[in-house]
Amino acid sequence: MATKSFANSTVMDLVDFDQKSLMVAAGSIAFNPIFWNVAARQEYHNKLLTKAFGGNARYGCYFLALVIFGIGVFRDFLYEQALRQQPSLDLLQSDAVKVAAAGLFLAGHVLVLTSMWALGITGTYLGDYFGILMDHRVTSFPFNVTDAPMYYGSTLAFLGSALWFAKPAGLLLTAEVFIVYKIALMFEDPFTGAIYAKRERERAKKST
Repeated sequence: MATKSFANSTVMDLVDFDQKSLMVAAGSIAFNPIFWNVAARQEYHNKLLTKAFGGNARYGCYFLALVIFGIGVFRDFLYEQALRQQPSLDLLQSDAVKVAAAGLFLAGHVLVLTSMWALGITGTYLGDYFGILMDHRVTSFPFNVTDAPMYYGSTLAFLGSALWFAKPAGLLLTAEVFIVYKIALMFEDPFTGAIYAKRERERAKKST
């Protein structure tokens, strides 16, 4: 795609909204957290996946993990394809920006991968909605840096990619990633907190 100059440019000049791939990537970014929240709440209330796997909640969680991982990889593919069809910005094509982009991408993946390591598969992929609860709250790295390292790490990786390819459209999509994750946290954190609070109440009843 053509390289644009920042001077005298508007958003319409810097982002090609006529490219269908941009809308597809934006739709995928919005769809993913909606999907896993709906699927997880259905599981919590109706145990659909647990029943599908013969009453084995762990197998149901593993299946959902594979689906979430798969649609995440596909979303990233759509994002990259969309960036390649968007105009570049000459202001972002410096060595300093490349270094910053690589640093953001690396930092983002460190947050994501260390979070997955700390939580394990079931902790990462909504095992608490399946009744697979962790014994204790994880407070080690990266959770001593941020309470949502996977979401913020993913956002940093999107930002790093946008800067690496020097695509203003990537910055716009990264803003969408940040917004949809913040909205997802507004629904997920209270619900997860309620699940663990319920367990503590049940433990308290048993102890008395």
